[in-house]
Amino acid sequence: MSNPDPSHTAPAPLAGVRVIELARILAGPWAGQLLADLGADVIKIEHPQGGDDTRRWGPPFVTGADGENLSAAYYHSANRGKRSITLDIASAEGARTARDLIATADAVIENFKVGGLKKYGLDYDSLKAANPRLVYCSITGFGQTGPYAPRAGYDFIIQAMAGMMSITGEPGREPQKAGVAISDIFTGLYSVIAIQAALRHAEKTGEGQMIDMALFDTQAGILGNQNLNYLVSGEAPVQMGNAHMNIAPYEVFPVSDGHVIIAVGNDGQFQRFCKLLGAGAMAADPDFQTNPSRVAHRERLRTEIIAAMSRFTKAGMLAACEANAVPAGPINTIAEMFDDPQAIARGMQMELTDQAGTGIPSVRAPIILPASPLNYDRPSPRLGEHTDDVLEELERLKSTRKKT
Repeated sequence: MSNPDPSHTAPAPLAGVRVIELARILAGPWAGQLLADLGADVIKIEHPQGGDDTRRWGPPFVTGADGENLSAAYYHSANRGKRSITLDIASAEGARTARDLIATADAVIENFKVGGLKKYGLDYDSLKAANPRLVYCSITGFGQTGPYAPRAGYDFIIQAMAGMMSITGEPGREPQKAGVAISDIFTGLYSVIAIQAALRHAEKTGEGQMIDMALFDTQAGILGNQNLNYLVSGEAPVQMGNAHMNIAPYEVFPVSDGHVIIAVGNDGQFQRFCKLLGAGAMAADPDFQTNPSRVAHRERLRTEIIAAMSRFTKAGMLAACEANAVPAGPINTIAEMFDDPQAIARGMQMELTDQAGTGIPSVRAPIILPASPLNYDRPSPRLGEHTDDVLEELERLKSTRKKT
């Protein structure tokens, strides 16, 4: 799958934008991958000895047709569509080459510690003189300012410090992180938004800027309604398992052969839910007539719902809810998700073929732009796969600039 409509030949939205990625692990590479999906030419600079750390973060590893280790699945989750060049930026020659590349670019993504690139002349202040339009996105754990700015940032620690773990998990049990690195991934997404906005500013004014992205800020910001629950009430939200602080019934319930999710969002849905359960008394109970009342009496409500649902199977419950317009859903494994007819219809799973004919699994970006489809022409690169091509291209660009 190269794009949802192979007959459509319009360029991807960011075609012509050139990005240099000096980032590794997840947040920065996630931003770079989405920019590549959107059509940007993303050149990933990696250290000659091993490259991005996630190349070794396995098993599982992707194996080439000839048995070659093509890096860990983790690496491939965040590096589709890029070109890889190996440079040792700690050397004078490597740093000079990186600066020359950045002089030809529209944007840079880096996730070094605060001030970590200054000694190589690869910080924003050093680079903007040669490229005033440069958009420079720095991704760190805690940002460029504040008492924690010098600290390294790790998603797990950020989820803990920024409140996420305090509201995740069962009441009275050990706090839990999310099952994926959401601080990293959301920071990558917000970085793409910021880069696009800064590119628009540069287009209008001719002036670039430095973007200051912090995992801590992102994780704090995406707590959404839970933030406002605290700021309005003065009471910090706590772990509630799968229950919802503001809505009931809105959680996981057992049935005769497993569990399903019931997500009743308004009073009409609740009345229809009671009807399909054959629970007339529950429908008429004054404690359950409105959502605030149901939240106030959620424990008794849950007990009565469990009793009424015990005669249903998963399939029977979900079918009854769908027939009565009551929001409900199964709890799929990742394998079941990919096998779901909806995921298949939406083309979420892809396979991209590299130059050696190896098919590498991938997952489409959750963006469909019919007039300017995203670009899925290239899988994650081998370490240094494009070094010669990029350096030859750089020499041509430098030669052209000298002539003009």
